[in-house]
Order: sequence, then structure tokens, then C-alpha cells
Amino acid sequence: MFDLTDLRAFARIADVGSISGAARALNMPKSSVSRALIRLEEAIGAVLVERSTRHLRMTDAGLLLQRHARRILDDVGEAENAIGGLVGHPQGDLRVSVPFTFAAGPLARSLPGYLSRYPDVRVLLTIDNRVVDLLAEEYDVAIRIGPLIDSEVIARRLTTLSLWPCASPTYLSKHPAIGAPTDLLRHTVIGHRSNKELWPFRSPKGTKLDVEIRTRTVVPEPDVVRTMLLAGAGIGILPDFHASEAIASGALVRVLPDHEHRSVDVHAMYPSHRSLSAKVRAFIDTLIADLPR
Repeated sequence: MFDLTDLRAFARIADVGSISGAARALNMPKSSVSRALIRLEEAIGAVLVERSTRHLRMTDAGLLLQRHARRILDDVGEAENAIGGLVGHPQGDLRVSVPFTFAAGPLARSLPGYLSRYPDVRVLLTIDNRVVDLLAEEYDVAIRIGPLIDSEVIARRLTTLSLWPCASPTYLSKHPAIGAPTDLLRHTVIGHRSNKELWPFRSPKGTKLDVEIRTRTVVPEPDVVRTMLLAGAGIGILPDFHASEAIASGALVRVLPDHEHRSVDVHAMYPSHRSLSAKVRAFIDTLIADLPR
């Protein structure tokens, strides 16, 4: 018989290809991961990983165990989640992957209430804009903004964000007036993806117009764009939750407010093969209740 903790360490070594990488992913000392591998090999009676100073190589026994280890760990996780959902008491560690913009805005405002209502849950946030592998990296839930591309997860829509062109009153007072989307061509624009972007608009009468914008600078992080806009750097796109307070205070102005720009959906995702645990269900329900619809 072997310990599930040792099996989990081995599975992560096999996934990432190194003991140090597995230690970082599991938030464990490297020495603990090494000892877990040694204990597992002693329990099984076979070498699972050939080590050298430069790389690791899975043995035939290691490759065979790797195939079974993931299924064993998935079954254990599903059993834990099913029991947790049946008991109905959120508890344990909740591992969440979330992009910075959402973490600094809606999540930061919603999380204190969740933690207060469920004191037996410890939330471990990873704030990262990259797309994570929920299965390999053992996240309980991931928050994603924009189109979904992973068919092996279940996604629940949390809200829809409107994207607003914004600028400071100081900038607008020093530059030509903006009465139509094409007027943006005469302005300094902060882009999100590239130095040439297509900004779609819909007029109050429903007429669609796409304007090809040449951007002065490209900044992929909305929080940085907001700071630049407040300093009078030009016109940029902000999610509504990121802009609303500044607009209400007069620090920013919504440009072309009668024209509809793009909107994006926000989803909470979790592995499709697992039962929805009480801690994840409560987390998602809290966000839906707190977010504007």
C-alpha cells in the first residue's frame, strides 16, 4: 500500500518533469517531494523515475503508474467533493485561479463576505492572466473573462461586462470633440492587444460601425490603462466595473456614451468530471449574488 500524498507528489513530478517544479506546484519543500518519491518507490518495489543532474526520465514502471495515478487521484477528489457537497458544509482549501483585473475589482469586494460566511474555508488565490490547466494544476475553480476554449470543464456565467471608451476631462478639454466613432481617429488611443485594433460600435438607432484604430501604446492590463487615463494619457477601453467609480466622481468621462461598444462574459469554471463541492458551489453563488447582472 502507498500513501495518497506520495502518489500526488509523483503525479505532479510526472506532469511537470522535475522535482523542483512539482514542489513549487504543490507548495512543498523540494526535499519533501523527493522523500515522497522515494517512499513510493520503496512501497511499490520499483524505480519510477531515473534521476540525473540535468533531467528526469520516467521508467516503464513509472509510465504505467502515471496512467493509473491520475485516475486514482481523480476518483479520490470526486469522492471528497461528492461527500462535501452532500454534507453541505463548505470547508478546506479553495484553490482559485483569477485574472488580475477581476481579482482587484469584483473579487476583492466579494471575498470578505464569503470568508465571513464560511470560516472553515481557506482561499488560496493565484492571480495570473494565463489560461491554466484545471486538471493538471489542481485548481478547484478558475475565473475567466472572454471566450471559452476548454471543452473539458463546466462553465457557469457570472456576469457580462460592458467595455467603455473613457478619458479624463483634462484630456478631452485639450483635444477635438468626439461626436461619432470616426472622431476617435484624431485622438491618442491606448490599445489592449496591438497597435491596430478594430473597435465595434452600435449607434442608438442600431447601426453598426467598425472603426480601425491606430493605437499610440499597447497596455493589456486594464488597471494600468485606468491609471494612465486618469493622468490624461488619452482614450482607452475599461470594463464597466473598473470605470464606474471614476466616472461617478468625475475623474473620468465615458466617451460616446450613447454608442454601445463590446461586452464580454465572465465565467467560473471547474473540472467537468468532478462533483461540485460545497465550497465551490458557495463561492460561485456568492459571486453571482454580488455581481451586477
